[in-house]
Amino acid sequence: PVLVESLLVFIIVLSVHAVVWDRFSWCAVALAVQAFYVQFKWDRLLQLGRAVFQFRGAANSGLLPASMVIPLLGVVMKERCRAAGIVYFERFGIVVASTGMLLALFLSVLAVGITKPVPTNTCILTGIAGSVIIYTMKHSLTVSEVIEVLEVLLIFVYLSMILLYLLPRCFTPGEALLVLGGVSFVLNQLIKRSLNVVKGRGDPIDFFLLVAVVGVVLLGLFFTVLFLFMDSGTWISSMFFHMMTAVLGLGVIMPWLYHLIQRNPLFWLLQFLFQTQTRIYLLVYWTLLAASACGVVFYQNAKRSSESKKHQASTITRKYFHFIVVATYVPGLIYDRQLLYVAAVLCLAVFIFLEYIRYFRIKPFGQTLRHLLSLFLDERDSGPLILTHIYLLLGMSLPVWLFPRSCAPKGTLPGAGALVPYSGVLAVGVGDTIASVFGSTMGEIKWPGTKKTFEGTMTAIFAQIIAVALILIFDSSVNLNSSYAWILASVSLVSLLEAYTTQIDNLLLPLYLQIMLMA
Repeated sequence: PVLVESLLVFIIVLSVHAVVWDRFSWCAVALAVQAFYVQFKWDRLLQLGRAVFQFRGAANSGLLPASMVIPLLGVVMKERCRAAGIVYFERFGIVVASTGMLLALFLSVLAVGITKPVPTNTCILTGIAGSVIIYTMKHSLTVSEVIEVLEVLLIFVYLSMILLYLLPRCFTPGEALLVLGGVSFVLNQLIKRSLNVVKGRGDPIDFFLLVAVVGVVLLGLFFTVLFLFMDSGTWISSMFFHMMTAVLGLGVIMPWLYHLIQRNPLFWLLQFLFQTQTRIYLLVYWTLLAASACGVVFYQNAKRSSESKKHQASTITRKYFHFIVVATYVPGLIYDRQLLYVAAVLCLAVFIFLEYIRYFRIKPFGQTLRHLLSLFLDERDSGPLILTHIYLLLGMSLPVWLFPRSCAPKGTLPGAGALVPYSGVLAVGVGDTIASVFGSTMGEIKWPGTKKTFEGTMTAIFAQIIAVALILIFDSSVNLNSSYAWILASVSLVSLLEAYTTQIDNLLLPLYLQIMLMA
């Protein structure tokens, strides 16, 4: 399975390289080759328990698929913005690609350094790939851009040491690279923009995303360190938690956001949410869907208490939430993407805050959340945190958040790029859901070395093609310009990757589909 997963990633890398064909795509190929070899060193370290930190079990390291996501995103973003003539975001894409390559190299060097005996061939490959990448960066980046890349690396190193120690068994090395690398980049962007804020410049919704992500991460770090020295389950600790949340929110996060957008954040948010009649209809519709999701949770828990304490939600029951998310995102993508952008940020902040309440057992709802959510656990929730629902939200939202709006003057990219905001809906909402439901109920022919079935994968590909046809019918802004063969190839590759990867597919698949569609 690891070899097939690696082969699929290589095909995606080479496909992007064939389209872009510049020095950065060559660097991506070099990075993929060395990550392939280093991945086996990480897998060996995980098997022997010598990987410094405790990583998630029942999965390989995932270094190769995770290493290529950020660099390829940067490369395709650079290419799209260069074609649109937007120099600022072309340079931004170069910084993203360089940062992703340097973070991946750091993880590779770490694995090689703690492997005993020292793997000579892998060291040589890592040295060659690192030399090519650093040489390219030296001749492509300005001094300020080099400093920015190194700042992100420094934040990533410290954040990794803190979070991987405090949260054992929550990530594989690849997932840690993706999640913590993304948070490090967001934190650096927020600091940079806070220091260089210019009145009237910048989109408030972009600042809203940056502040929300950094705010909830800093809140979690603060309480994690605090509750190392006191019992979080008492009423006094719970009152302190709520009080400090209000203090940090109103005393730090709100003023920070006010400094960036130059207006009252709460008034801006209320005005934004209720600006048009369409937004009010969407908010009411989403509220009803959220209530139905809560109803499913309560119904399944009532069913568990009446049947057996060992009752666990079935695959079909868990995928019901995928259908709800698809029903949530599709109208937002068609009618108001900016509202969907902001609503997804708010939802992410709420999800993470509720996870803090569950994890720290904050009264009065902490123990109740633990009981309610334990029904929906699977083998990927082996650590102290429950992250699968947050990964589902991220997988659906990242294509919306990462869509290069400034490089799409008419609000959409030409050709297959028009489907980029729908990457999460197609890969996770439709493909992964249909593959799981049909594979678990009717699948008989298993892919070699996996539990996934041939029938599930083929049905997922077919379902995504139907979904693309429906998008063409209902979303008039989408014009594929006869790029159907590329879309079919992209959907097929990502569906096969879903069958073979042991990483969090909710996070990985939408990003790879977005890369292919943007390329």
